[in-house]
Amino acid sequence: MLAGVALRSLDVLDGVITLPQFRMLAVLAELGRTRSSRVARALALDASTVTRLADRLVSAGHVARGSDPRHRSVVTLELTPSGEGLVSAVSQWRQRELSRIVAGLPPATRTQLTSVLGELVASAGEGYGIAGPGLKRAAMFESAARVVGPWDARRP
Repeated sequence: MLAGVALRSLDVLDGVITLPQFRMLAVLAELGRTRSSRVARALALDASTVTRLADRLVSAGHVARGSDPRHRSVVTLELTPSGEGLVSAVSQWRQRELSRIVAGLPPATRTQLTSVLGELVASAGEGYGIAGPGLKRAAMFESAARVVGPWDARRP
């Protein structure tokens, strides 16, 4: 279900970017300006694949490429305001959709879901955050847990 929400959330962008491109934008939203090699590690991709993704996103104006003044051979990547807007639009849609889904659950189930999602995120560990390929899964679980929490506070 969470994978379906993640995939459907890109529909809000009307085909402007692909899922792999969005994954890169999401990583850059978390990391800020960073080395392309770090982005490659976070996405579990080869450096050449990250370069091709970045080329397309730079051409579209969603990512800016730079260099480290101390190491001219180091390539850095960061979101542009356009890229930030894309990540924001998708994140807001996901938040609304998860809220809609959770709202259909009975209050006791919402309470259980909050607890289980928190345990799931904790159990996933470090490898499912920025440093690992499970970035979007962990982000979706964390997002779902944030969504569930407010429902528990508003509804007995």
